[in-house]
Amino acid sequence: MFERALFDSPEEHIVLTRPDEPVMYFAPHVLRAQAERFCSGFDGQVTYAVKANPAPEVLANLVAAGLTGFDVASPEEIAQVRAASATADLHYNNPVRTRREIAVGKAANVRSWSVDDMSELAKLGAAVRAGEEVAVRFKLPVKGAHYDFGAKFGATPDVAVALLKAVAASGYRPALTFHPGTQCAEPEAWVAYIAAAADIAARADVKLARLNVGGGFASHREGAAPNLERVFGAISAAVHEHFVTPPKLVCEPGRAMVAESFTLATKVKALRADGSVFLNDGIYGSFAEWRDISALTRLRVLSETGAEKTGREQARTVFGPTCDSIDCLPEPVHLPLDIGEGDYLMFAGMGAYSLAIATRFNGYGLRKVITVQRFR
Repeated sequence: MFERALFDSPEEHIVLTRPDEPVMYFAPHVLRAQAERFCSGFDGQVTYAVKANPAPEVLANLVAAGLTGFDVASPEEIAQVRAASATADLHYNNPVRTRREIAVGKAANVRSWSVDDMSELAKLGAAVRAGEEVAVRFKLPVKGAHYDFGAKFGATPDVAVALLKAVAASGYRPALTFHPGTQCAEPEAWVAYIAAAADIAARADVKLARLNVGGGFASHREGAAPNLERVFGAISAAVHEHFVTPPKLVCEPGRAMVAESFTLATKVKALRADGSVFLNDGIYGSFAEWRDISALTRLRVLSETGAEKTGREQARTVFGPTCDSIDCLPEPVHLPLDIGEGDYLMFAGMGAYSLAIATRFNGYGLRKVITVQRFR
């Protein structure tokens, strides 16, 4: 059956098609508005962390919105960006790469590489194009994020000093980079990292070409949406406070860029006498990240006619569709007492780390992305 390419809203699509499989609804105007918010508010180059959602429609819309750079972590992500733009800057910020991966990046004209170990700098070899940059990634014991990336990546400040000296001596443009951690709600984390970056550069006696302040711009999973402008202002003020000559800035939002432009619809397959609910998507699908980061309040329940169900609620265990018993949302979900088989649970803010890491275990999983003009 022919299906329209564009619908007014998720509700319209549900009423007209009654989907039996999970559906992700994409609102391009929401993505473009967020891109504009970053580009107008952040004092530097905005690059998108492709890992959050590499869907072709996401990359194409970001290019159309004016983004000039993308943070890639593999040859596959390089190819995905190049399919959307032949000229966008590629920032290969996964600091551990094979020699073949480096060769692919060099051939694709990667503009900026990150390293956190002397052996990784040696692997890069000589610069092959003018202005090729290497950013030393460092870490601090700074709190404030949902979880810290420092357990896997990042040199200590002392090691970063030695690495930065080596980068400057190698002929690459020297830079520093850090990541405050995912969903970092408070600007103080960036301020602490920027102060440390200035100290590292001073100790190395190296003038930075750029400073990449990472991602972590807490997207709206629970509670109030983050005040991005407050974070942007704190970053700019800290750079001017701690550097005599402020370096150019880069940021790499992923979740905060794309999350709000997608809403997930899942269908109730069955209800049990104990109140538990079975959905047509679960932990092996769009909710894979929920084992570590869950958001249980940003959802609505719709009937097949598109009417929203409200009123008294009860906490229910929610299972996914697979045969695995661990396919269960990590916490009970408060759902209306009159929820029924065939109803749809609409989860907002699902654009990040859903399509990107979902599996097809047991033959289930997302197969459709439907473009809509608006979210109600």
